[in-house]
Amino acid sequence: MFKDYFTLGWEHILAWGAWDHLLFIMALSAIYTFKDWKQVLILVTAFTIGHSITLALSAFNYISYSSDLIEFLIPCTIVVTGVSNTFFKKYGGSGIRINYFFALFFGLIHGMGFASGLKSLLGKETSITIPLLGFNLGLEAGQIVAVFGLLIFALLMLLVFRVNRRDYVLFMSGGAAISALIMALDRIPF
Repeated sequence: MFKDYFTLGWEHILAWGAWDHLLFIMALSAIYTFKDWKQVLILVTAFTIGHSITLALSAFNYISYSSDLIEFLIPCTIVVTGVSNTFFKKYGGSGIRINYFFALFFGLIHGMGFASGLKSLLGKETSITIPLLGFNLGLEAGQIVAVFGLLIFALLMLLVFRVNRRDYVLFMSGGAAISALIMALDRIPF
């Protein structure tokens, strides 16, 4: 059972249709380089914590919400993150701490996006602790793979192809934000 939910969490991030999560990870990590890998891992772990909180609260029926609204808000979180990256003048220190807030808070929203699907998979499980743990660890593992892929891509762009860092950040952040904006416009709930 644990393995099945781990795989589900892994695929939730790395499956072909997981564009919203991949775009969010892309926007979050766009301002970092490979030397910042520890910071990025903390960042995606904050996202997983937020995601896990609302996933658990929903699975235990402590919160309810409009799934149409959440599906609209998910790409909005990516737009906000991508656009905020364009305002940074320096890519280190306290100026980028807002990304930790984005990761945690927006993780709450993203967690609600998958909660109804997970609840239907759980069915009449007597204990949801193992399934939730497996799913969230799979999610975290998938995010780590995605982040390292993006950090390696940044390393290639910045060091091998000598792309200006500001241009790289604008390209990655803008690409994520524009893609998410298109997604959001398709999901307007009213």
